[in-house]
Amino acid sequence: MKRILVSLFFILPTLFACQSNNSSSHAITPPEFLYLEQQFNKPPLFSIESEQDIFMLDAEMISMVENNLNTARNPKNKALKLLKHIFDKEEIALSYSNNANLIARDTYHSKMANCMSLTIMAYALAEHANLRVEFQQVDVPEYWIRNGRYNLLTGHINLLIKPDINSEKNIILGNDNLQIDFDPFVSKQTFPKRKIGKNTVLAMFYNNKGGQALVDSDYDIAYQYFKAATKVDSGFSPAWGNLAVLYRLTDNLITAEKVYRHAVAINPNNLTSLSNLAILLRSQNKNLEADDIEKQLLSKRKKNPYYHAVLADEAFYQQDYQTALKHFKNALKLKKNIHEFYFGLAKVYYQMNRLADAKRAMQKALVLNKTKAIEHQYIAKLNFLKAEIPN
Repeated sequence: MKRILVSLFFILPTLFACQSNNSSSHAITPPEFLYLEQQFNKPPLFSIESEQDIFMLDAEMISMVENNLNTARNPKNKALKLLKHIFDKEEIALSYSNNANLIARDTYHSKMANCMSLTIMAYALAEHANLRVEFQQVDVPEYWIRNGRYNLLTGHINLLIKPDINSEKNIILGNDNLQIDFDPFVSKQTFPKRKIGKNTVLAMFYNNKGGQALVDSDYDIAYQYFKAATKVDSGFSPAWGNLAVLYRLTDNLITAEKVYRHAVAINPNNLTSLSNLAILLRSQNKNLEADDIEKQLLSKRKKNPYYHAVLADEAFYQQDYQTALKHFKNALKLKKNIHEFYFGLAKVYYQMNRLADAKRAMQKALVLNKTKAIEHQYIAKLNFLKAEIPN
């Protein structure tokens, strides 16, 4: 059985691709008939974080800005101080956590963040320091991660600090603006980047919170967050797609189909919702339309190595190791420098009892990886394989 795809704006420590989900450039009034208020109860003590809650600084954060950042007179030095404060081990030293969907204050004090919470916190600090800041969405190819029975499609955003228009110099860092980003790989690539507004960032935040609630089977909470996301930015297609996923899981199939179609109408490149629509249609024996959609999807995805990787991951999950091996090799033919592909290959070889091949794949994954946290995991797995292989 195919697992459902969910679009989130999570980020892996070393993101190599993710879904590009454009928000509509014009306001779209949310169709009220696509909401199912009667099907989902709002928990008594539950409330959605407001924009003020999400971006608010506390006294300690304000003091840091005043005493550490605002002592620098020019924007370049102020921006570099902010970057140092976020990542330097002697300062708050943020660590990456995929599920850290946190407001600015909680990110600052927990010292944990994903790309969303990092960007929100950095924006709040930079704005208080009177820096010119913009949110950016980075359009990178589709990339999925697994969470139980779900494939989660990631997306990526970061923060751009721009030169002070009143400054004598027209730069902040070198010849470019300064980006605050967990993933140096993404920032170094020529992936298209687009400025997005605060409403879209709020929609992404609510979408992430809803996605985690969905994974945790907290369907009433998931509904509140997905609805909030579609209300704050009605053109944010992924939130509509995830609302449809929720409806499908709760057997509201007629409305699920309508919402999938709405998500795709907003953004025809929302391939996740298109794929989920095909799965739903297939389950209802609407095979002709499902066939047509799947042909469209294949033509768009067959040159994406991460698509082959998710097929490999699906086959691995189903314990079809020969098929998983084929798909991982296809992924590597398209892109040879992705450490996750070699790690997946190593897992497949291990299950096939091809330990020497598994060891070589793990060694390649270790060489290609550039992230300390993942390096420790790979070393542990490689040592385990070495111990398994007879001398």
